[in-house]
Amino acid sequence: MKKKYYLFEMKGAFLQILSIVILIIMGLLTFLIYKPINVSDIDFIIIFLIMIPYLVVHEILHSISYVLNGAKFKNVTYGVHLEKGVLCCLCKQNISKRNILISLITPFVVIGVITYIIGLITSNFVLIVLSVINIAGCSGDLVMFFDFLRLKDFEYSEYDNPMAFGIYSKKDLSKKKMLGLKFIETKDKLEIKDLKKVTVSKFSIIVLIMYFVLGIINIVLYI
Repeated sequence: MKKKYYLFEMKGAFLQILSIVILIIMGLLTFLIYKPINVSDIDFIIIFLIMIPYLVVHEILHSISYVLNGAKFKNVTYGVHLEKGVLCCLCKQNISKRNILISLITPFVVIGVITYIIGLITSNFVLIVLSVINIAGCSGDLVMFFDFLRLKDFEYSEYDNPMAFGIYSKKDLSKKKMLGLKFIETKDKLEIKDLKKVTVSKFSIIVLIMYFVLGIINIVLYI
């Protein structure tokens, strides 16, 4: 059978619910094992200011993993689409199963699990909260990771839709049940129109401006 791209889209509502469930579980777990909670106002200000940069690091880790495992950096793009609830790193070329699995799990492990453990050991409330937020935000990565573990002999590629991707395979995947993912269509070739290194939606620009203004206001009020 000829290889084709099987396009799948993430189920946004499912992933949002999963993120909330993970957040609740991690919150309860933290409450049970992190007894000496000494929190100050400055901790919340720091969390607010660092939260988005911390999530940007999440996407940078995706891109580093892509490149270290064989992708060309020129085919890696970044995007901010807050109206869709995502910051994204897209690898717009075919990559191996090994590459995508490592790329998906790296942010979860590095600035999720490891930093969470460090936060608990050092009683660093800021690091614990940021790690929990990142772990909850990895819902899509984790769903794709476990879905792809069950697949064989395929290549992965992304295009201009931050919520969708293509699986290049000989096997007919149109009827394949994938948790948290919905089959869209089959194509012989992915159309990639936008190769800007960084894309930020207009809505995201407005939100980011408000975010930084609120951050400045919080700092001024605290001082």
